[in-house]
Amino acid sequence: MSPNIDTDVIMPKMFLKGVDRSGLGEGAFNLLRFSAGKPNPEFILNQDGYRNACFLVVGPNFGCGSSREHAVWGLQQLGIRALIGTSFAGIFNDNCGNNGLLTISLEPDLVAEIANAVAHRERNDVFVDLAAQTIRFDRGRRPIKFDIEPTRKEAFLTGRDFVASTLVLADDIRAFEARHAAENPWIF
Repeated sequence: MSPNIDTDVIMPKMFLKGVDRSGLGEGAFNLLRFSAGKPNPEFILNQDGYRNACFLVVGPNFGCGSSREHAVWGLQQLGIRALIGTSFAGIFNDNCGNNGLLTISLEPDLVAEIANAVAHRERNDVFVDLAAQTIRFDRGRRPIKFDIEPTRKEAFLTGRDFVASTLVLADDIRAFEARHAAENPWIF
């Protein structure tokens, strides 16, 4: 759980050349995951019991550095659905939220407890229940509650982005526009 993992480590610059999001799963942690074009057996996500991980336990200030959204897209294409840590870089955290990648901030002792449990292949299962706002680990024996902003939680549970969340209020917006135009005819 190294601190300050930079977005350049998460998504190396050589994967930023495309005009679409394709192939970014290969780019995620590429310089760590591969060596001379072959999987690096020392990298945790290349090891048995971790290859298909969908949750990562990360060190403090994860996602610092440049504000590349490609890092989030690459993590998602790699199959990552949530990051569990003590803190996340601000822009990276916003990019995660805007793109459907859950970030869970916990106290350092709780993150250390989860990290210790998942370090053992035989008990590295983690279950995140967003609706109940709980993480279960250590074969489901240990539950932890986590906080999330209500609007972010709703967006994740409904699959709505900012535009779709705004369109839920379309009737109210149209009513306001009509009322505002009637009250201020010189503006329109």
